Formats: sequence, structure tokens, C-alpha cells
Amino acid sequence: MNSGVLYAALAYTAWGLFPIFFKQLGNVNAFEVVMHRTVWSLAFLLCVLAVLRRWAWLRGVASQPRVLAAFALSALLLSVNWSVYVWAIQNAHVVDASLGYFILPLVNVAFGFAFLHERPRPVQWLAVAVAGAGVLWLTLQAGRLPWVALVLAATFGVYGLLRKVAALGALEGLTLETLLLAPFALGLLAWWAWHGQGALVQGDPSTLGWLLLAGPLTAIPLLLFAAGARRIPMATLGILQYISPSLQMLLGVWLYGEVFDPARAIGFYLIWLALVVYSLDSLWNSRKQPAKQPVIVS
Repeated sequence: MNSGVLYAALAYTAWGLFPIFFKQLGNVNAFEVVMHRTVWSLAFLLCVLAVLRRWAWLRGVASQPRVLAAFALSALLLSVNWSVYVWAIQNAHVVDASLGYFILPLVNVAFGFAFLHERPRPVQWLAVAVAGAGVLWLTLQAGRLPWVALVLAATFGVYGLLRKVAALGALEGLTLETLLLAPFALGLLAWWAWHGQGALVQGDPSTLGWLLLAGPLTAIPLLLFAAGARRIPMATLGILQYISPSLQMLLGVWLYGEVFDPARAIGFYLIWLALVVYSLDSLWNSRKQPAKQPVIVS
């Protein structure tokens, strides 16, 4: 349990600081950034596997269509999440992106109920309802659904669920996801380069350096998250998740000067109230339960 908390907290801290990184790539199309993230993440992961000499799992996975299908789905969700997130950062929607990850813990409650047979307590359902009221207020105030936030919360919520019950460990699972995405990413990058487009042809050394750095900066937090998600309950994962959107929101408002007017703040206040209620209930019930022996998950 303790190692799972540490892994997840480090992952969320890294994600909370991601806007600083992706602002450096504002001159590169968001979808192209995601293709580079995929390719350079795979290169980094293959180096890690080579150092650890952990290749045997590939032979087994190749003969399991259901495992391949599950990881193809998680890879697709990951690419959608990445694309929307990078677009949001590049187009001054850092606060909207933070909202998605504020909603995510409550999405985890709903998914745990629907798919993992977890039984949320009445106070947890109250928190979900209050957060729903906050989203409704933001929708009415803006005249449209906060689609950036909802897409980010839904895609990463399902991704976290799939990784929690995945047949592979953190390193192997992420490598398989990037392997499945890599042919598409490499094909697109090659096509753009052939036609004299894209950062590989038009980018300056600084831009290329930032894109190369996207590999380890993408892979390491995801490895930490996957390792943490396999070791701790969804509820604990949800509480730790507040680290990331809090850092993102502070960056959006204080560093990048995004608008946070009083009318919009009401929706956020409702969601924060829901998170406070949810967290207090989780802490209260965790203290009442007897301690369990730790389980080591490889």
C-alpha cells in the first residue's frame, strides 16, 4: 500500500506540471505532439526492457487476442486523452483541463460501482451528485458542455479501470500500448516529413529537443501511475488525484493568466465541495477499518 501511494503521488505531481512542458511546444500541432510522444516513449521503454532483459512476456501476449484487444482499447483511450489535453494546454484551456481531473475521482467512484462491484457509501453518492450539479452549472453558465473536462475525465477514468485489472504489469502494459500505437504514429510522421511538413523537417533544434524529451516524460509518470493503480484501492487513487489538477489550475490562473470569473467559480466550488465530502468520508471509514496485511504485486 505505501509504495502504491508513493508511485501514484509522484505520477500526479508530474502530470500537474505538464502544462509548463507543453507550452514549449505551442508551435507544433497537438496531434503531431502526440505522435512524437508515442514514438519516443516506445524508444525509451524498449531501452528499459533491454536493460532489464524482460522480453519473454511478448511471446505470450502475441497468442492472446483478448489481451491484445484490451490493450488496443486502452491505447486508443490514451491517445484521445493525450490529444485533447495537449490541445487544451496549447489553446489556453489549462483551467478546463484541470476541471477534468477534478471530476475524475468521482468518475472513478461510478466506474468502481459499475465494473468492479464496489459499493459506494451514501455520502460518496452525495459527493457525486454535488459534483454533477457543479458540471451542470458550468454548462448553463457557458451555454455548452465543458467538453474538454468531460472527455479528459471519461477517457482517463476508463483507462485507469482497464489498467487496474490488466493482465500485464506497468512496464509491459505501457510498452504494449505504445507498440500498438507506434505503426500509426511512425506512418504519419514519415508522411509529413516526406511532404516537407512537420517538426522533423521544419522544427528548430530546441523544438526537436523538447519532442525527444516527451518520451521519458510521458512514459515515467504512466509507469508510476500503472504501478500505483495496481496496489491501492480506487478510492485512495481518487484522493491522490487532486494533486494534479490543483497544480494545473494554479499554473493556468497565476502563471498563464487564464480567466476565472466569479460565475465560473461557483461550478468549481461545488466540485471542490464534493471532493471535500468524498475525502472526509473516505478518511473516516479508512480509520474505522482494521489494518490489512500488505500484498506485494509484481
